[in-house]
Amino acid sequence: MTAPVQVPLSLLLLFTLPATGSDPVLCFTQYEDSTGRCKGLLGRDISVEDCCLNAAYAFKEHDDVHCQACRSPQWSSWSSWSPCSVSCSEGSQLGYRRCIGWGGHCSENKALGTLEWQLRACVEKECCPEMGGWSNWGSWGSCSVTCSKGIRTRRRVCNNPAPKCGGHCLGVAQESEACDTQQICPTHGAWSAWGSWSACSSTCYDETNKPKETRSRICSAPEPSKVPAGKPCPGAAYERRDCSGLPLCPVAGGWGPWGPASPCSVTCGLGQILERRMCNDPVPQHGGPFCIGDDTRTHICNTAVPCPVDGEWEDWGSWSPCIRPHVSSIRCKEIPGQQTRIRSCKGRKFNGKRCVGKHQEIRHCYDIQNCIFGEKGSWSEWTEWGLCTPPCGPNPTRIRQRFCMSSLPKFSPTVSIVEGQGEKNITFWGNPRAQCEELQGQKVVLVEKRPCLHAPACKDPQEEKI
Repeated sequence: MTAPVQVPLSLLLLFTLPATGSDPVLCFTQYEDSTGRCKGLLGRDISVEDCCLNAAYAFKEHDDVHCQACRSPQWSSWSSWSPCSVSCSEGSQLGYRRCIGWGGHCSENKALGTLEWQLRACVEKECCPEMGGWSNWGSWGSCSVTCSKGIRTRRRVCNNPAPKCGGHCLGVAQESEACDTQQICPTHGAWSAWGSWSACSSTCYDETNKPKETRSRICSAPEPSKVPAGKPCPGAAYERRDCSGLPLCPVAGGWGPWGPASPCSVTCGLGQILERRMCNDPVPQHGGPFCIGDDTRTHICNTAVPCPVDGEWEDWGSWSPCIRPHVSSIRCKEIPGQQTRIRSCKGRKFNGKRCVGKHQEIRHCYDIQNCIFGEKGSWSEWTEWGLCTPPCGPNPTRIRQRFCMSSLPKFSPTVSIVEGQGEKNITFWGNPRAQCEELQGQKVVLVEKRPCLHAPACKDPQEEKI
């Protein structure tokens, strides 16, 4: 009988602590961003607070299909585009992202689990298939055999008219019918099935006198014909082989005792401890079966220590207005100013790593907001077609634009701030007032709109997998 396992008291307390603070959930060690699924089940009936001591973990309620990440709420990456809604001509395709995390909202105060959609036009194949037509049937070919009955065939071609853009003709390009040569064929001999092996010539194996067993077959399936003469069966009518020796008695394997428990697999949050046993009491021999069951088992261990969460930079804020201290106005003048922008390091908790890099940027600038520099403006080329909007609403459309572009003034592109420290680039800030010749009734921006065709329905991908 297997000896009882001695578990340290400190670990035993971790096994028996009840979940507190919320309804129990399924706790997982990984949130898979690409599919939104939970991976690596750690344990059941665990409180959300205990599971989320490690921000890399995830959880879901027992009856819920959605997996929730323990990290701070943020938008997932955009999914890959769905297949085009039609296989030829123009259609539409969808992409989405989801607000994932725990204990808060995503940007624009969006609730956890919210889906945002994008829709764009697509073309799998420029044209749709057109069916072709068959030519007249050709002449019948010769019979497939020189005696008895066979098959002859005739063919036709799909060229009346030829199909277009991957189309085809309905029906078959070849048909067959029976033909009779009016000649009798010879019947060649064939073996019947082998008979059973005879009893072994001995009940035990002896290297000097190896026992034999034999079997036979008859040339009767069918017998060869005499007129016209058929071929006899090829090969031997008898077969002989060595007998194998009697096997030794098999010994089934048995489990040895469980080994000592390993240390907890983590130093923060929830982890596992592992125990092993060996199939050596006794070891299986002479073809005996291996032990039934697992050679390892695990238990959950709770460090009760929150895991570090590293900080992440938010997006850069907008550039501040371009100003120069002690100068009342530099707008439209070749007087360099400065502007700044900042970003915040969010989400850092429990002594996680700080964000790497600067939280503020400074650049030199010329203020050209609403300035007129005398030269005529010019129209830009068309932009790329934009996304389809609304992606999940009725009649989505997409647009492209041309803008009246003002020429920039010939101000110096660099400035020296401190002698001997090189020159700094200067950025134009603001939008100068452009003056272009009228284009299709517009002076500032020309917009072209086009409908998005065959838009697919917006359905939650996780719910479709249920």
